[in-house]
Amino acid sequence: MWRAVEPVHAVTYFAPESKEACDALGTKGYWMSYFGLRAAPLGAAPPELVTALFYNFHPAHVARAVPAVWAVASPERYLAARLDAVDAALHRVVGTQVLGGPEVAEAAAIARDAALAAPTAGRALAAANAALPWPDRPHLVLWHAQTVLREHRGDGHVAALLTAGLDPVEALVVFAADVGLDAAALRARRGWSEQEWDEAVARLAARGLTDEAGALTAAGRALRAEVEAHTDALADVPWAAVGDDAAERLVALTTPVVAMLPAGGVFNADNPMGLRLLPEAG
Repeated sequence: MWRAVEPVHAVTYFAPESKEACDALGTKGYWMSYFGLRAAPLGAAPPELVTALFYNFHPAHVARAVPAVWAVASPERYLAARLDAVDAALHRVVGTQVLGGPEVAEAAAIARDAALAAPTAGRALAAANAALPWPDRPHLVLWHAQTVLREHRGDGHVAALLTAGLDPVEALVVFAADVGLDAAALRARRGWSEQEWDEAVARLAARGLTDEAGALTAAGRALRAEVEAHTDALADVPWAAVGDDAAERLVALTTPVVAMLPAGGVFNADNPMGLRLLPEAG
């Protein structure tokens, strides 16, 4: 379900409309806009809180953007900017006719039901987004619902990483090795130094989870699978609430929309989330 619907939310960070909206507010560079758009539901959060909840960013990487981002504009203005940017991007790429059609309205209704069923106890990012007003147009309802659902899943993923004893940079090392991401690129995108990365590899190797080069051992692959299974189990409540038939219907309804996103420049296949479109959308 994450692979099926997450690309609708990812428009927030990949669409040029988002960067342009933040530039108009006065931000400088991609990361200032990223942290402003994603952290805005928390209010004017300090860098320590953003670092804690986002989990895998280096604290100094966050601190270069936060709290300066709140001096540029209020969280409320970032919330308005991201909604307007997503609206503009989806209209440009998908088109008014599709967005206003019955399929998107049906998808939005299912996704909203799932989001409303997502428990937020202990899940700060999900709770912050769930507290926001619902948009009034179906395509934005679909986007907002997936925003709640993906942060709900992400909050649970952090809990799974903590349970597995993987600190932020260790989690990235294991993730990159498991899904085949460019480790150097992921390290740079999250702000960790080569030394910090190498030290994490050494810690993991001492636990028998990687070899000295950072490749996963059998124990490392097993732990990674355990983390993913735990994450999925923690994310299942909303989908169990709507049922398998509705979830499968949501996939079918969103697939044509998601399939349009890469060509429109609002989905980056080379993304640090390791998000790959479902075959039917790709």
